[in-house]
Amino acid sequence: MTLGLVYMQFRAFLRRFRNEESGQDLAEYCLLTALLTLIAAGIFVYSSGGIQAIWAGVNTSLTNGNSASTSATSGANTPASTPASQ
Repeated sequence: MTLGLVYMQFRAFLRRFRNEESGQDLAEYCLLTALLTLIAAGIFVYSSGGIQAIWAGVNTSLTNGNSASTSATSGANTPASTPASQ
């Protein structure tokens, strides 16, 4: 008798599980999110060459500015000639 009751409850659970559609929305949102993530990753990979070129240009400018700054101040760091002692 108890086994029959468990069987009936299990069948009712399966029937409700099969008819319920609320989980379908979640699956669709997950698939949509995965698609958007793949599109964003594709855009990032496609534009990474341009980003690397920008960083290379900035690096070159900073390096040139640093070397120009260092060469201009290197003459200022030398001690002035001291007058001969008498």
